[in-house]
Amino acid sequence: MKYLFVVAHPDDEVLGAGATIHKLTERGDAVAVATMANHAAARANISATLGDDQARAHAVLGVQKTYAADFPNIKMNTVPHLELVQFIERCIEDFGAEAIVTHHPSDTNVDHVMTSGAAQAAARLFQRREGMAPLRSFSYMEVPSSTEWSLDSAQNRFTPNLFVEIGEAGVEKKLAALRCYAGVMRPYPHPRSEEALRALAAWRGAQAGCLYAEAFETVFRRL
Repeated sequence: MKYLFVVAHPDDEVLGAGATIHKLTERGDAVAVATMANHAAARANISATLGDDQARAHAVLGVQKTYAADFPNIKMNTVPHLELVQFIERCIEDFGAEAIVTHHPSDTNVDHVMTSGAAQAAARLFQRREGMAPLRSFSYMEVPSSTEWSLDSAQNRFTPNLFVEIGEAGVEKKLAALRCYAGVMRPYPHPRSEEALRALAAWRGAQAGCLYAEAFETVFRRL
């Protein structure tokens, strides 16, 4: 199975699904990450070497391939939708992606919202491109410090229906990958603190009847 994680910024893939990515690669699945905005002009205390940081994190998790676009950070709503979609489509086609995981469309971060919408549109590539197989699944992940800040009660907020058991070793692998990103982790009680990330994994695990888990909302699945 080939999984493509489509994220707005470097570090989002680890915050949302780092332990799951490692579990997938350990069992022999192929994982690629497509990142839309690779500069941190609007993000304080974030490393100026995000590309190198991401490469180290992906080595920890076993990511097979990385795609990097250069759309403007926290300004992706100024980019024509078609350009965002076409970048993701090229990644799908090049990697032969069978499943997509991306941001939830009600995240508070505008780049997350634009990335999610573009990924949804790109998921229909098989209907427009001869010879392309349809995706087998499409899922949303939760990114701490963004997804829980979905304050608009008129929107459908993140509602997990898929729980990936990761165990304590998975939590440690996720934290090890996050440490590769300079300036991302914060002291407790910030959502990007080690304590908060462990607590979230414990809570999602408790919901699913296991010790630790990462949660996703699968909105399309083809058996």
